[in-house]
Amino acid sequence: MAPDLFVVSYPTALFTETLAKNALKKVYAVDDSKFASTTPEAADIPQDVRVLQWMAYDDTNHPLSLARNRTVLSSCYTIRKMLIRKHFLQRLVAHHVAKHGSSTALAKGVPTSWDAEISFADELDEMWTDDLYELGLALDENETKPDDQKTWFILKPGMADRGMGIRIFVGKDGLQEILESFEEGEDDEDDETAVVASQLRHFVIQEYVKNPLLIDPRVVSIDGSSTPDKLEPRKFHLRAYCVASGALTLYLSPHILALFSAKPYTVPSLDESIDLSIHLTNTALQPNEPSTMTDCVRLLSELPLPEGITYLSLVDQTRVLLADVFSAALHGGAAHFQALPNAFELFGVDLLVREDGHVYILEINAEPAVHLTGERLSWTLQGMFDGVAKVCVVPFFGDAEREHEWAVGDERHGLIKCLEAQVRSQGAW
Repeated sequence: MAPDLFVVSYPTALFTETLAKNALKKVYAVDDSKFASTTPEAADIPQDVRVLQWMAYDDTNHPLSLARNRTVLSSCYTIRKMLIRKHFLQRLVAHHVAKHGSSTALAKGVPTSWDAEISFADELDEMWTDDLYELGLALDENETKPDDQKTWFILKPGMADRGMGIRIFVGKDGLQEILESFEEGEDDEDDETAVVASQLRHFVIQEYVKNPLLIDPRVVSIDGSSTPDKLEPRKFHLRAYCVASGALTLYLSPHILALFSAKPYTVPSLDESIDLSIHLTNTALQPNEPSTMTDCVRLLSELPLPEGITYLSLVDQTRVLLADVFSAALHGGAAHFQALPNAFELFGVDLLVREDGHVYILEINAEPAVHLTGERLSWTLQGMFDGVAKVCVVPFFGDAEREHEWAVGDERHGLIKCLEAQVRSQGAW
């Protein structure tokens, strides 16, 4: 039985809206006339009307979803900042690892990290003896190491996204200067990584992975050109899309992207100023030109990987890491993540591959900017949205045929099952 009311709307992400509508047209044979752009007030919707809200978080009628968990399905969880805020995710991982030790993949699945609340640069002096004590020791050790053996660190504002405010440093003075520059506003119109003051206070500091897996994306020709004689390996990160459903099953799209930096990789050095375009791989920071997708976006499955590293091993590591993160979130307290039986949500997950094939999870993003994937690979996105409709939407409204047992690790409808938990949602059922 189809929903009585389809509300599909992403005013600032029309490509996402199109993907969702196309998926629903396939499973329910509806046309555009069936789609509404806003959800009526609860008083105007009879209790037995089945409603699908597939729309942006800020436009979703959350009270309606919470009040009618058997007839209203929404495309986002109301409370999920534990996953999508960098500092909350860092605390979640730290707590989970402290509790479970080496039995969780997260013990080695996240770079060494600290989170800190810093409003002003002069607060650092006190923090070196408190929250950032271990980081301070590492930075002090750097003072006595040769330049090529120093450990570098990366600073990320907890509330920023798309690479905003990310900086790299190697010493206490460097961190001090970065924070002072934030206070001064960094009024540089050409700086695409500038961050506004409202995004400052909560920070995550991570050990910078200096030995990432490097590949020249031009080895995968997508326009018929030949492979260049001289390769220029670049840093890249993985963008994986996962969808959580109910309370809670987690699925992963096998079509993982590799997003490359704009310039060939060099190890950070004190001998020259840091060029962030070498080290940051966020697609949102690349030139806004059609050639960007040609130069900087590939499917992981397209890339020639070194001996000993396989596409399947990277997918499997990703699956296990995601399962552990969401399992940890389910037990991390309802104040910051609440799984709802009548919700599903698509997340974009950023991961980094070390040169030996080890995968780190870096961050999780809500409402990912899927349009940055580019036209060439848009088929992977439509296939994923089709799968979401079949796996998350259709069963809720009672239309799905009974599935044979779907084991963790198996793929159906273009999605790999990562986790299946049975957790009652606090206060929601």
